[in-house]
Parts: sequence; C-alpha cells; structure tokens
Amino acid sequence: MPFRTMAVLQSWVDEFAQQEQPMLSSIRVIPQDGDEDADTGLVAVRIPDSPTEIYIEPPTPATGPEWSIMFEPREQAVTLGASAVATISAEVAALADLCAFLQRKSEAFLRQDGEPAQASAEG
Repeated sequence: MPFRTMAVLQSWVDEFAQQEQPMLSSIRVIPQDGDEDADTGLVAVRIPDSPTEIYIEPPTPATGPEWSIMFEPREQAVTLGASAVATISAEVAALADLCAFLQRKSEAFLRQDGEPAQASAEG
C-alpha cells in the first residue's frame, strides 16, 4: 500500500481549500509515524465547540479501500446548544466532503503512478 508524503497531503488539502465551500475551521497535516522514518502525514481536524480530535486516514489493509475518519474518544460529555450543533453539522458535512476528495485524489494518483512506494508532491 503506497503512502502519501506530508507534502502530497498538504497539496491536496490546499487544493480542497481552494475549491470547496464551506471550509473546515481547523485543518492541518501533521506527521504520522511511518515505517523506517517515512515522511508520512495524517490530516487532523478540530471542530469548533467540540474537544474531539478528528483524523482522516488513508486506506490500510485493516481499514479497507477507502479513506476513513476517526473521532478520538473523550473522557467527558459535551453539552451544546442548537447553534453549536448546527455549526458542528456543517463542519461534519465539510469533513465528509474532504474525506471523499482525498479518496478521489488518491485513486487518481494510484491510476497515474501505478501504486509507487512513495508519492511526490505533484500527485
């Protein structure tokens, strides 16, 4: 399974940010532990009014062929009013759009490069 470098993921996130509306409030590409110091990245999102860390992860043999969204567990309950829930709803919809966008970019990358061991920033 090929990995996407931090530069490739950042370029895809930047492209999404230029094309899609509404945009997620807090999105960043962070280092991910890779095999043998590989330059792998992970997309992290923080939704306003929610202390939950959210990660968008590329496919692995364990998760199947699609990108997936992981919501980190919380230790405490969160109580929100209607306006905060509406904000979260819009952010979760944008999160789903980003995940689908990353899936499409990844599929195009694999078709173009024939599943290389490492992606370049031009993917």
